[in-house]
Amino acid sequence: MKKKRSGRLTARTADRHQLYQLSVQGPDEDVALVTRLFRRHAGRAPTRVREDFCGTALFAARWVAKSAANTATGLDLDRDVLAWAEAHNRAPLGDAASRLDLRAQDVTVPTRERYEVILACNYSYSVFHTRDALRGYFEAVRRSLAPDGLFLMDAWGGWDAQQPMGDRRRVAPGFGYTWDRASYDPITSRLLAHIHFDFPDRTKLRRAFTYDWRLWQLAELRELLVEAGFAEPEVLWEGEDEDGEGSGVFRRVTRAKNDPIWNAYLVATLPTMAKTAAKAKTTAKAKTTAKAKTTANAKTSYPALKA
Repeated sequence: MKKKRSGRLTARTADRHQLYQLSVQGPDEDVALVTRLFRRHAGRAPTRVREDFCGTALFAARWVAKSAANTATGLDLDRDVLAWAEAHNRAPLGDAASRLDLRAQDVTVPTRERYEVILACNYSYSVFHTRDALRGYFEAVRRSLAPDGLFLMDAWGGWDAQQPMGDRRRVAPGFGYTWDRASYDPITSRLLAHIHFDFPDRTKLRRAFTYDWRLWQLAELRELLVEAGFAEPEVLWEGEDEDGEGSGVFRRVTRAKNDPIWNAYLVATLPTMAKTAAKAKTTAKAKTTAKAKTTANAKTSYPALKA
């Protein structure tokens, strides 16, 4: 009698792209965040989005599945991961797959299409190591946005981000995920990091993914966005839960304390729309009799991307 297979994940049977999606991505939260931010910015729900450095295109696929009005484009240079995305995330959409366009294209080249929202998440822009290179990418994004478009990117930092160490956590389907910061050079801000996975049978999938990044600071990112032609970007800062860990709730801030590890979003828009939005807010404020003190932190909260 043959022994029945347990079906448990092992280093031999696991799919690293699937493990990545389960470990660090939250597409439903991302869709809600994008919709909420753009509605606040433009007064309507967005339909046309572009996911830069899309990888498996999980967000783009979920965006298309959310509404029959939604379309998405995913850009990535890695043809192998795009093939995986086609088989595992685009094809299962059925008829809706026609509204998801996956392209092996350089994100530093502007697209002919103009998008309402462009995302660069999971810190993927960190592959650019110089100010000129990153500014060039931001300029390409600006040229690919609709006049009332919005650019959303995440960021991370803190002094622990610069320390060689590994952070391990258990992921629900029954495997371990480790974010391994292998080395950091304070002169160049160059960070070498890996993702490892481990399984209940004690097998390991080491260096499933490797990243050669520059650890950009928020001040640098905001300066480069403005130099690339954006209005002053907003910062959404993650709060803490009762244990001092990230709460997954982000609020608009102008100042923040330097946590050991922090996560944030930058929201950038075009100058013309920023001025229009500011004028509308001023008009609305003049019409109300309520007097509210301006605070550094707005009360509007947004869900987080998993990190």
